[in-house]
Amino acid sequence: MAKFTSALLAALAGTAAAFAPVSTPAKSTQLNEFANGLVGGEGPEPMPFNFGEKTSKNFDPIGFSERAPEWLNWFREAELKHGRQAMLGVVGFVVPEFIRVPGEQFSFEAIPKVIDAHDALLDTSMKQILLWVSFMEAMSLGALSNMNEFDRKPGNFGFDPLGLMPTDAEKAKNMELAELKNGRLAMVALGGMVHGAIVTGHGFPYLP
Repeated sequence: MAKFTSALLAALAGTAAAFAPVSTPAKSTQLNEFANGLVGGEGPEPMPFNFGEKTSKNFDPIGFSERAPEWLNWFREAELKHGRQAMLGVVGFVVPEFIRVPGEQFSFEAIPKVIDAHDALLDTSMKQILLWVSFMEAMSLGALSNMNEFDRKPGNFGFDPLGLMPTDAEKAKNMELAELKNGRLAMVALGGMVHGAIVTGHGFPYLP
């Protein structure tokens, strides 16, 4: 139990770090800088699959950065939002396998499998979650609409109560990249976890 508690605290700390705002650097003077200089263009070589002239560095095989450069900030904002939600979702999908919040409707007897919680709580908790998600989205509309007019980086909502974002520029960039990569991994992982739970009928670690 002690090991599980330690792992849980570490996971929650990593998720909290995802909400630390990214730093706001000076505007780049490089005219041809990939994706307006946003982090995430780094990549390993060689690639297992070939996309012609496209490589894993500045990977954009469909050409979003070239076809819609004015939407790049919106793309990154959406990616960060989904990544942060997925990181929270991974934690929220695993933790109830071991610990439940108080309330008979949330008990192991009422909902033996976490995957069944959505349908079981559709008329109660799920409506509250939808309400709060909608509220948070509405609160971010102003920041989103001003993204290309003001000096604000995608994902920066000025929320960093724990002071997790480093003041050093290089360390801040590494934090941004770590958040982006962990968010991408969490989006893929959460989809695999949900389908694993459905197919196997078992809880974590979703093995047959």
